[in-house]
Amino acid sequence: MTQWLLDRTFRSASGDEVRWAVHGAGRADAPPVVLLHGTPFSSYVWRGVARALAARHRVLVWDMPGYGASEKRDGQDVSLGAQARVFGELLAHWELTGEETPPAVVAHDFGGAVALRAHLLHGARYTRLALVDPVALAPWGSPTYRLLGAHPGVFGKLPPELHRALVREYVSSASHTGLHPAVLDRLTESWCTAGGQPAFYRQIAQNDQRFTDEIQGRYGEIRLPTLICWGARDTWIPVAKGRELAARIPGSRLRVIEGAGHLVQEDAPAELAAELAEFLRTE
Repeated sequence: MTQWLLDRTFRSASGDEVRWAVHGAGRADAPPVVLLHGTPFSSYVWRGVARALAARHRVLVWDMPGYGASEKRDGQDVSLGAQARVFGELLAHWELTGEETPPAVVAHDFGGAVALRAHLLHGARYTRLALVDPVALAPWGSPTYRLLGAHPGVFGKLPPELHRALVREYVSSASHTGLHPAVLDRLTESWCTAGGQPAFYRQIAQNDQRFTDEIQGRYGEIRLPTLICWGARDTWIPVAKGRELAARIPGSRLRVIEGAGHLVQEDAPAELAAELAEFLRTE
C-alpha cells in the first residue's frame, strides 16, 4: 500500500465512473469495512487507517464522483444527495446489502453525511458506524466556504497558479500539525488540472445544508453501535458539534483525539486507527 491506487471501476446509474479498491484479509469471510472520505479530499486520506484495518478486515475504499481519481465533468451532480445514492449502488455492487452481509462503515466529514443519508433515507444496512469529524449538524460552512460556493464560475476562471495556492492553503488548514509537502501535493493534485479546477468549486457550490437538515431530526432513530471521533483542534467543525451529535445518537460514544485537527487521519493516524480497530473488534 506504499502507492495508493484505485484499480477498479464502477459505473453509477447517473453515468459517473467511480474508482475503488479493496485491501486486506484475503479470506472471503473477512468482515467488510467501507471507508468514506470527505471534502475536498479523497480516499487517499484513509491510506494509513486502511493499512491498519486490513490485517483483520476486507477494506473497501472509493473516490466519490467529482473527487480524486473518479470522474469529473461539467454538469455533474456531486451533491450529498447524489453521493448517498451512488454509495447505495456501490454497496449493491459489492454485494453488501443483504441482512447477513452488511459492512461496518467509517466516514469522515462530508462522508459522514453521505453514510447517514444512505442509512436513514435509503435503508442502507451497517453492522456499526464510526463518524470522524462528520458534517452532520447545522449550521455548517465557513464564510470563505460560502463565498467560494456562491461564485463557482468566477473562481473556476482564476489563473491556475492562484487557484493552486488557494486550494493548497485551504486543504492545509484542515490539519493542526501540518501536512508533509508530499501529502499536500497528493491531496491537491487532482484539483489542479484543467478539469479539476472547475470541479473544485462545483462541489463546494453543491454542498447545501438542506441535505443534512433533512436527516438531522432523525438521528435518534439510529440503532447501530456508533463511535464518534473528533479532533480536539478541529477548526473546521468544532468539537462541540461532536458532543451535540453524541447526545443525539442513542448509545453512541464520543472519543476526542488530542492534538488533531479536522484531518485526524493525517494528524493522529495511529491513535485513530487504534480506536477504529478496537471499535470494529467489539461484538
